[in-house]
Amino acid sequence: MTKQKKKRTKQYAGTDAKVTKPTVTRVSAVNRNRIQQWWFDNKRIAKPVLIAAGVAIIVIWLIIELVRVASGSLG
Repeated sequence: MTKQKKKRTKQYAGTDAKVTKPTVTRVSAVNRNRIQQWWFDNKRIAKPVLIAAGVAIIVIWLIIELVRVASGSLG
């Protein structure tokens, strides 16, 4: 077997190297109240939790209605 060549990980910095443009990061300040700031910080966790809670409430309500209809038809 032949020995594989190592891959070059160092960027080429010679005279004919590709010139990369500097990246610009724009930052804007926003005044938020306490609740808005909490939502902004925890949105990634809070959204799925609220959706799951809503689905669970709807499923429980449907089961209760199904039991109510089933028990009403027996008597």
